[in-house]
Amino acid sequence: MQPFQTLTATAAKLDQVNVDTDQIIPKQFLKKTERTGFGIHLFHDWRFLDDAGQNQNPDFILNQSRYQGAQILVAGDNFGCGSSREHAPWALLDYGFQSIIAPSFADIFYNNCAKNGILLVGLPEDSVQQLFTEIEENVGCELTVDLPNQKVQSPKGLKFSFEIDSFVKHRLLNGLDDIGWTLQFQSEIENFEASYQKQAPWMFVH
Repeated sequence: MQPFQTLTATAAKLDQVNVDTDQIIPKQFLKKTERTGFGIHLFHDWRFLDDAGQNQNPDFILNQSRYQGAQILVAGDNFGCGSSREHAPWALLDYGFQSIIAPSFADIFYNNCAKNGILLVGLPEDSVQQLFTEIEENVGCELTVDLPNQKVQSPKGLKFSFEIDSFVKHRLLNGLDDIGWTLQFQSEIENFEASYQKQAPWMFVH
């Protein structure tokens, strides 16, 4: 996955609480195992007025011109609740979102996002409300999310610090998913396998 350092990008406002993973990516679109191609189905039941996804809902934020190309999503409390489907971060990332800011996130969703390179930023509710206001009042509002310094900044000068687990931060900064993290120890793994093969050669008979 791609390393995350500092992102300055258009922010979209989703002022809703308890956005669950079935809304992020509805169950009928979970038939593929590859990680790409899910962005078109992101928030399907909110983005479209028909099941085929041909008739856009003009009232939904992602269909509004001011939010086209947004890479930062600012949302309400308990974002990503519901089932543990990893397709939810796949859909968000495939659509173009690289960071989500909210007062809180469901634990499994948080971990799935971290493993797929999406930075989740937890801020107090009043801070999120201030961001909502600035985004609403300024078309094309760009926020800066600075992972190395753990800061969020707005064009009008709002500045917020956020906490993040040190291991999650390390993985995001270095673009390490589960496979990438494991491959750091490839030589140790190979040495163990060679040693174990000598101790139990019958385990390696083909």
